[in-house]
Amino acid sequence: MTLYYRDDAVQVTSEVIHTGRHVVRLADIAYVWHARGATTLAVRGRVLGRGVLVLLLSLPPLIALVCVLSLAWAAQDRGNWPLALIILAVFVVAGLAVAPFLEVPLGWLDRSYERGNRVHELWVQHHGREVMLLRTPDALRFGQIYRAVQRAVEQQSEHR
Repeated sequence: MTLYYRDDAVQVTSEVIHTGRHVVRLADIAYVWHARGATTLAVRGRVLGRGVLVLLLSLPPLIALVCVLSLAWAAQDRGNWPLALIILAVFVVAGLAVAPFLEVPLGWLDRSYERGNRVHELWVQHHGREVMLLRTPDALRFGQIYRAVQRAVEQQSEHR
């Protein structure tokens, strides 16, 4: 028996697919497909959170740009370039000091995109009936499971 995928709720082997509610023998599967499910509140929250995070990460550089332009405009009017350059240098040093701390929110943003923005469903035709084996909003996990099922079914059909 070959193990293709395994986590806390799903196990795909060369003989069966175990999900939370179902145990399906590969020999009894006629067809496998995936579909988009109805969007859940968690998925909508993830998309909203992603938008808020992008906004929060975009605002400080835009505000800094406006401040630098107004500083340059004021320095030109008053002819006080040394003070403007000192303030600009402080902005640059502060920006460089804050840059490493952006790793955390950018990591959150990456994981948000990996998890996707829709619900995925895995369906099989089993004994003439259509059965939904899995429904998850996690795109990365769904892709791993779906590919494991495809490999298992392909291996099963080759051995028939």
